[in-house]
Amino acid sequence: MREVDIDAVSLDRLATLLAPERAARLVRYVERARELLAGRTIWNVNATAQGGGVAEMLQFLLAYTKGAGVETRWLVLDGDPAFFAITKRLHNLLHGMAGDGGPLGVAEQRHYSEVLTRNHDRLESMVRPGDIVLLHDPQTAGLAGMLRETGAHIVWRCHIGRDEPTELTEIGWAFLRPHLEAADAFIFSRRAYAPAWLPDDRLWVIPPSLDPFSAKNTELSPADVDAALREASLVNTSKNRGSLRFTRRNGTPGTVRGHRRLVLDGAPVTRGARLVLQVSRWDRLKDMGGVLRGFAEHLDDLPPDVHLMLVGPDVQGVSDDPEGAEVLAEVRGLWQALPARRRSRVHLACLPMDDIDENAHLVNCLQRRAAVVVQKSLVEGFGLTVTEPMWKAKPVVASAVGGIQDQIIDGESGLLLRDPTDLDSFAKRLQDVLVDEEYARRLGTAARSRVRDLYLGDRHLTQYVDLFEQLYQQASDRGAGEGTGSGH
Repeated sequence: MREVDIDAVSLDRLATLLAPERAARLVRYVERARELLAGRTIWNVNATAQGGGVAEMLQFLLAYTKGAGVETRWLVLDGDPAFFAITKRLHNLLHGMAGDGGPLGVAEQRHYSEVLTRNHDRLESMVRPGDIVLLHDPQTAGLAGMLRETGAHIVWRCHIGRDEPTELTEIGWAFLRPHLEAADAFIFSRRAYAPAWLPDDRLWVIPPSLDPFSAKNTELSPADVDAALREASLVNTSKNRGSLRFTRRNGTPGTVRGHRRLVLDGAPVTRGARLVLQVSRWDRLKDMGGVLRGFAEHLDDLPPDVHLMLVGPDVQGVSDDPEGAEVLAEVRGLWQALPARRRSRVHLACLPMDDIDENAHLVNCLQRRAAVVVQKSLVEGFGLTVTEPMWKAKPVVASAVGGIQDQIIDGESGLLLRDPTDLDSFAKRLQDVLVDEEYARRLGTAARSRVRDLYLGDRHLTQYVDLFEQLYQQASDRGAGEGTGSGH
């Protein structure tokens, strides 16, 4: 288990985007949090410090928490390939997908518990009574019972799930249930994701949020976007005087590096092309292959200047996802099988993970360069890859699954695919926004407003304060009851 450094960031900059009454509410909550958590630490434990929405969300939420004067720390699990194969299996099952079809029996339970016991030994020595431990996703669930003896308040947050339970989801929950019953509270992105056996009085619904000032979301000029994408050899933009610099999470400057091959197999996007973009992990549930097929098979129905780019992380830099390399290889195989004319309008790219801030900046540039952003997931926990382009006022075409349904109002703040596997409908939705620029602008403008109203960090942080306050109040009530019963 290793600790991730957190750089404090003042909440004042977030307040500049909020209406006065909303900014004042945030100030009141910060004062409550400081009083409530004085002398206590909030611990966050997850599987990786980079790659995926959970790590990105923790990066900025914990920075704001620390900037508000609340002590917070972030730890990442130490696991082996067998452990992450088991937890990836659980990830797929909770989404209602079979994944690799491997077992979740006694041997898997034993190995899962052994790995988490080793992690627990270090964590137990640091956590104090009254602290709050936030455990994220199936990888950490087994720590809930182990940490009870520390006297800390244990909260398990699940960022994934499926609206309707199936036999597969029940297998996943059966594996996790013995580990989770000791937790004091449970957080889900949607109420429907919670299994029926969880008690309502310990259940909280807190959707994710984004940081509008992060390298992935901060405002950029068109010239800076073009300069970065040209230097990274992702898009053959025209030469200009745009800057290659970006600001890291800790406030220091960074510079986009060139002379790397980020586009796989083919050439960068041509200069005048309009871009259809999907950015996500190389995960079968994200259906990158389906996006490629839907685009390529309907290429004659789309404007001739439109290209597709599928972008994911360098799979060597995502330690907790053993399927990433397999999925990338499958997508590359589909690309190589295309006729040359169609292949020239489809581009696959892997962004480096050795500099997470540069990675975020390049995603920002690609999303701002895109004409349409796609998220054609088969299932989805929430989908920050939808929230991000919505904040950038881009028209988004996304599957009507999971938390995407909460973000997009179909036809108003984006377009929803009722059946993600219907490639004809997918192509028609793309065509709708690519041939009508005014319609695309209306969708993008409404999308940005919706994110401002519902998915910025102030809402997220205030919900956490309410949860923490309830945990301490419940502990106080239990203590008073025990005192009365014992005659003290």
